[in-house]
Amino acid sequence: MENRGELSIFSIIPFLVLLLLIATGPLFFKHFWEKYYKVISILLAVVIGVYYIGFLRDFNSVYNTFIEYLSFILLLGALYVTAGGILIKFSGESDAIGNVVFLLIGAVVSNIIGTTGASMLLLRPFIKINKNRISPYHIIFFIFLVSNVGGSLTPIGDPPLFLGFLKGVPFLWVLSNTWYIWLIAVGLILSIFWFIDRKTVPEITFTPFIKLYKSIQIKGTKNFILLLVIILAVFLDHSVIPAIPHLYPFPLGIRELIMLCVIIFAYKFSSRGVFRANEFDLEPIKEVAFLFIGIFITMIPALQLIAFGSHQFRDNLNASMFYWGSGMMSSVLDNAPTYLNFLSAAMGKFGLDINAAEQVKEFVAQDAVFLRAISVACVFFGAMTYIGNGPNFMVKSISERSGITMPSFMTYIFIYSVPVLLPVFTIIWLLFFK
Repeated sequence: MENRGELSIFSIIPFLVLLLLIATGPLFFKHFWEKYYKVISILLAVVIGVYYIGFLRDFNSVYNTFIEYLSFILLLGALYVTAGGILIKFSGESDAIGNVVFLLIGAVVSNIIGTTGASMLLLRPFIKINKNRISPYHIIFFIFLVSNVGGSLTPIGDPPLFLGFLKGVPFLWVLSNTWYIWLIAVGLILSIFWFIDRKTVPEITFTPFIKLYKSIQIKGTKNFILLLVIILAVFLDHSVIPAIPHLYPFPLGIRELIMLCVIIFAYKFSSRGVFRANEFDLEPIKEVAFLFIGIFITMIPALQLIAFGSHQFRDNLNASMFYWGSGMMSSVLDNAPTYLNFLSAAMGKFGLDINAAEQVKEFVAQDAVFLRAISVACVFFGAMTYIGNGPNFMVKSISERSGITMPSFMTYIFIYSVPVLLPVFTIIWLLFFK
C-alpha cells in the first residue's frame, strides 16, 4: 500500500462530485440525472481506477474494494427480489394501537430482512389498514422507524452496518452494543407517533387491533425460506469462518454465489401475481447498483486520506464529534459511504487501517464508544431527509403512486424530521455520547 501522505488531495474530487450529484440530481435536474446517472457513476469510478492502477501502481485497493461492492450489492439484491415476492394483506382497519404495534414489528423485521426489504414488504399493508384516514405523517413515521432507525441492530438491517461487517466488525457486535439505544429511540418515536395518531381516532380500543391481526393473509410464503438462506449465507465467508474457501482471485466467494443464486431463483419462481400486486420492478435495485459502484471506487482515496488526517489530529477527536459529524453527513449524503469515512477516521486516530480486518477487530476490542457513535448516528440520521437512506425515496414514490400527497424535500425536514427526530437524537447524545 502506498503512503497515504503521497495521495493527492484532488483525488477525492470524483467522490465529492458523485455525492453532490446524488444529493441534488433527483431534486434539481431530474430528467438529466435519470438519463445519465449510470454513465456518470461509472465514468467517475474509472477515473479513480486508472489513477490507482496506472499511476499509484496499487491494484489491490481497487480489487478489494470491488469485491466488497459485489458482496454489498448482492445482499441488497437478494433481499429486494425475495421480499418483492412476498405479499402481506389485511382485511381490517387499524387504530392508533394497531399502528404502533405494526411499526414496532416493522422495526424488528427490518433487522432481519433489511430496511429495503422491510419497506417493500410492509408499506402497502400499512397504507391499506389506514385507507380511510391515511395521512402523510403515517408514511413519514414509517420511513423513520421501518426504513431507518429500526434496522440498526444487525449488519443485515442497514447498508452501513453491513459494510462494517465486511470490513471486520463482528456480526453480533452491533446488537450487543446498541440494543438499549435502539429501545430508547424506537420507544420515543413510537410514543410521539401514538400521541399524533390517536387524535384521528375517536376511541382507542383493543377490538380493532385484535380483529386486524386475525385477518392477516400472506402469499409467497416459500420466499421466507429464501430469506433464511440469505441470513445463513451472510456467515459463509472466509473472514468469518476460516474453513470456508475464499476462492481468490475469483471475485465472488461462497456467500456471494449463494446470494446470486437466490436472486435468480426468487425472480424466476416467485408468483407473477404477487410481483404485480407489489408493483415490483428491478429499476430501484439497478439504480443502487450503478450508483454504488461509483461510490465504492471513488471513495478509496477519501477513506485513506481521512484515516491519515485523523491520525495527525487524533488528540482533538471525541465521541461527540463522531456522533454529530457522521449523523449530519448521513442526513444529506448516503449513510453507507459516510459510515466508512468516519470509521476510517476513528481508526486513524489510533493509527489503524480500515482495510485490514485484523486491525478493525483490534479497534472494536479496544474502544467501542467511537464505533457505537458512528453505527447509531449513520443509521438513525439517515431518516432526517429523503436522501439519507436508499429506501426513503422508494417509500415516497410508492406512496405517491397510491394517491398520498407527500411533503416536499424541505417540508419533510422542517415539519417532520427536525421537530420529531432531532430532539430524540439529542437525548441519545446526552445519555451516551456527550
